[in-house]
Amino acid sequence: MNLKTIDDNGRVEGFCIVKSVEKKTSSKGDVYLDFTLSDASGEINAKLWRYVPAEHGEYKAQDIVKVRGTISVYGGADQLRIDRIRTCYEGDNVDINDLVRSVGYSGEDMFAELLSLANGFSDNELKTVVTAILADNKEKLLYWPAAFKLHHAVRGGLLMHTLSIVRLCKSVCDIYTFVDSELLISGAILHDIAKLDEFSVGELGIAEGYTVEGNLLGHIAMGAAKVDEYAKRLGISRKTSVLLQHMILSHHGDPEFGAAVRPMFIEAEILSELDLLDSRIYEMREAVGAVKTDEFSGRMWALNDRKLYNHSRKDLNEETKLF
Repeated sequence: MNLKTIDDNGRVEGFCIVKSVEKKTSSKGDVYLDFTLSDASGEINAKLWRYVPAEHGEYKAQDIVKVRGTISVYGGADQLRIDRIRTCYEGDNVDINDLVRSVGYSGEDMFAELLSLANGFSDNELKTVVTAILADNKEKLLYWPAAFKLHHAVRGGLLMHTLSIVRLCKSVCDIYTFVDSELLISGAILHDIAKLDEFSVGELGIAEGYTVEGNLLGHIAMGAAKVDEYAKRLGISRKTSVLLQHMILSHHGDPEFGAAVRPMFIEAEILSELDLLDSRIYEMREAVGAVKTDEFSGRMWALNDRKLYNHSRKDLNEETKLF
């Protein structure tokens, strides 16, 4: 946490986001607030003891607050004892990039590249359906994360993940020239589009959890349904619609990982493999970057329960090169 020390008594002060807050009662019967506070550098548990709403105010997840207090170690982890807290107001001139971990690239730039590619398609049906879906969902796409947890679960993560796969698709098509590049890129652009409906996300770009539809249906089924809906409305042929729907339904590869069916044509198989590649590279980089040279991470359940080794031959803090 980027909280600044403000005096010789070790007190710190700064702006952060309320990731979660819960009202509790201590063993002495006093009411207190138990916070998880975060900024772009990480998060910390915080306690506001002897909580009085009229004096301290009321808080909820996604609130931007200014806090002052003292950090101590409790149970092997840092904990902030809050002395003062208030909500942020416009005059604070807080830069959201200091508070929310983001991909480091402009959502407008990433969106513009995807839209430009789709507008350049020679296949008019693919151009029509992809550009329509992109245009109708632009506002959310500019800041949406790609996950609640795990890969690209940061502000702008969905566009970064999508654009990374599209770039990989183009490279694959340079080698395997028999691949239908426009179909493959269309599937890549749309494969996670229903994550916009799967997650509950505030304007800060942080996923708070899953929507009802996200829990009951999931982004794979909802994505295929969205393509079907647009295709019917725009007069797209049934074959083109079904090809795109299949790529969405199969992009997780195997049913045990959420796919409705396994990939049944080349472009669907490539999309599935590249989606897995991009997500795993992100997760492995995050895990390895958190441990010291020549040490191993803890076991990663999302990566087949592997421990990962940091050889430090390259700087993992280098930005992914998209622009």
